[in-house]
Amino acid sequence: MSDLHIALVVEGDTDLVIIEAALKAILQRPFILTKLQPEATAPKMGTGWSGVLKWCHASGQRHGADLDSDPTLQQFDLLIIHLDVDVAGEQYTNAGATIEAMAVQHGWQALPCAQPCPPVADSVCALTTTLDSWLTPASRGAKTVLCLPAQASGTWLAAATLPAGHPLLAAAECNVSVESNLGKLALNQRIRKKVREYQAKAHSVTTNWPAIKAVCTQAIAFETAVLAAL
Repeated sequence: MSDLHIALVVEGDTDLVIIEAALKAILQRPFILTKLQPEATAPKMGTGWSGVLKWCHASGQRHGADLDSDPTLQQFDLLIIHLDVDVAGEQYTNAGATIEAMAVQHGWQALPCAQPCPPVADSVCALTTTLDSWLTPASRGAKTVLCLPAQASGTWLAAATLPAGHPLLAAAECNVSVESNLGKLALNQRIRKKVREYQAKAHSVTTNWPAIKAVCTQAIAFETAVLAAL
């Protein structure tokens, strides 16, 4: 069985660590993961949610149809676009005056778009609509999957490494501070948001994926979408 070829558009490298570890739990075959964004040869895109925004906009300007038919993406079996759900609380002004002006020019959907939580699904739905507007006139294809951890990918890491019932996991998908507070715990549980520390715990995400799904509905949604797309 040949390797799957998966492309990833992601906010940053700590998110990549978590998503790759999750894919190892979800997929029953080997895969090659290619990071399209952030990409060293295109530093002007930057990192974070604004880098994902710029990638989506550039894709729509390059190819105004569904992403499955984009010639630059056709070698991939799957395209994953990542945003943390806490992006729903951001404003275009936070990405600079140019992005703020582009949002008005292109009629992008609103930011902030966060909805009362629970349920987290309402913010997920609103953020998905906003992300889709960044892609316009392109659209997601059948091979495009969104990865929208709530409120951040660090929540999945917390669910993988902390014991069930830990206070930090209470209403975790509605708590925007889980990821940052994970880095403030006692030394034996502390994981700071650094690539090296996330890599050291990545195996826990793979091994304890069922525990993550027990806490995080967005982990279930991601798994379901990946399996449906392949």
